[in-house]
Amino acid sequence: MAANAYNRNRMITRISYHGFTECLEISNGDARVIVSTEFGPRILFYALDGEENILGWHGEAKVETDLGIWKPYGGHRLWIAPENMPLSYAPDNDPVEVEELGELSVQLVQPVDTNRATQKEMTIVLDPAGSGVSVEHRIENLGESEIEISAWALTIMAPGGEAIVPNEPFGGYSPDNLLPVRTMALWPYTDLTDPRWKFEKEAIRLRVDESIHSQQKFGVLNKQGWVGYEWRDLMFTKRFDFVEGAVYPDMNSNVEIYTDGGFVEVETLSPLQTILPGDSVEYTETWELTRNN
Repeated sequence: MAANAYNRNRMITRISYHGFTECLEISNGDARVIVSTEFGPRILFYALDGEENILGWHGEAKVETDLGIWKPYGGHRLWIAPENMPLSYAPDNDPVEVEELGELSVQLVQPVDTNRATQKEMTIVLDPAGSGVSVEHRIENLGESEIEISAWALTIMAPGGEAIVPNEPFGGYSPDNLLPVRTMALWPYTDLTDPRWKFEKEAIRLRVDESIHSQQKFGVLNKQGWVGYEWRDLMFTKRFDFVEGAVYPDMNSNVEIYTDGGFVEVETLSPLQTILPGDSVEYTETWELTRNN
């Protein structure tokens, strides 16, 4: 009887979310994920069962470009790096192809982006128990020429938290510690005197403050393989593979954080790769939600 009840909690159901009626909810009884089928691909919701969404929503926001109106909506999306205006902001407001791969897995395929001759794909797999999620990203080159790109996984978080990027292990000055251990990239609008920054021995933190309306962004070469976001009593953790010797976008950054007021993104990037026609770049993150101690 307990096993049957457990199995009933593992399912994919069609629901409405933020007025969009064709969303899919993936649930295992411990955690819930909601994805959009009317635009995207997007993951719109991620929470422990019965609790609030740790992903952010900015339904009124939009960017007008030569290619049309791009909307961030909210949650998690897949972009192509390095960033480009207007190509990065090509509208993705059309329905996606959906395939349910199992009781806890869906695949979302975006229509071909004719501006770049690429196609984005996202496969979301919720663990049978617990909060673990695997997010597999894929970008295929459908053009006639090779392209150099990186898969850029951007997650909009709920306001009021703090992004955490681990530092490399600390080591005192010695003949063995004469060389730098990583790079850090800053943008023209990055202001390290801003009170939202906190620099610790173990990590760099960037606090989200809805009352401060100025942009902050930084990127690092993160060899530790994870980045986090503390929100209320929860820790959201993304994990990814660091590829030794690879070249990453944005002065060799594989983790980037951006905030402006209540808007915040926790971003990771794959290595830059030259993709031949018909080939693709593939990149996976794993997610987890845990209680803070």
